[in-house]
Amino acid sequence: MPLTGIPLIVIATLAGLLIGSFLNVCVFRLPRDLSVAHPRSFCPGCEKMIAWYDNIPLLSFVLLKGRCRYCRDFIPWRYPLVELSTAIAFGLCFAAFGQSAKGWSAEGVKYAVLSAILIELMASDAETRILPDEFTLGGTLVGLIFSWFAPMDPFIVSFLIPPSYAPHWRWLAESATSALIGGGLIWFLAFAYEKIRHRDGMGLGDVKMIAMLGAFLGLPLCLLTLTTASLAGAVGGIIYVKAAHKDMSTYELPFGSFLGGAALLIMLVTQVWPSLHH
Repeated sequence: MPLTGIPLIVIATLAGLLIGSFLNVCVFRLPRDLSVAHPRSFCPGCEKMIAWYDNIPLLSFVLLKGRCRYCRDFIPWRYPLVELSTAIAFGLCFAAFGQSAKGWSAEGVKYAVLSAILIELMASDAETRILPDEFTLGGTLVGLIFSWFAPMDPFIVSFLIPPSYAPHWRWLAESATSALIGGGLIWFLAFAYEKIRHRDGMGLGDVKMIAMLGAFLGLPLCLLTLTTASLAGAVGGIIYVKAAHKDMSTYELPFGSFLGGAALLIMLVTQVWPSLHH
């Protein structure tokens, strides 16, 4: 019997909680070149291993009142926020796209996976100013794979491939060219800025992240994300720098976090929300 409707959404939400817990491991370990598999979870303060009952997503944070059981150090709010946001994103994606006869759809899985990637990158960039290749370059590959199964609106491919080609090939071509053009365009702008101003304007991690967004969303939504993130980063960055009394010339803005937030918003508004109301 296929899983559809409310049971599927509940399962997807619970899966999002578990994946959110794993994303927290990635946020902490990948920038520090630590394995995400070994050892098992430990407290960064006292380095004691965390028991399974203290590692239940959201629930353990509440029961422990946001502190380590052993050293009583505060557990960063990033942990429950990542778990909760991933659970909500998974629930919404499967509510929007998970109502097929088989109980799931390629679009639902695609946008749920993209949500998880974006949440990890937002948290990682905000905390460490690092966008791990495992999620940018790896995410680009995953986006290309999903394009074979999930439809992509034609844009560039309309000028390159005749309509007679099978849809899967057209979707893959759209994803690949969007990743290449999106990432390549931003790399060129960053390169030109560095040559003219003799300072970095954008890191390679941001360029890889934009290529990943192109692979998942296509070039029009990728460029819309970039524009939205740039405006939000400019306004939000100025406000934060002024409020925190930082030096505008030296403060490193976590642009990847703004890119992730803009991409999540645009994905929800243009893809998920319309499907929820069909």
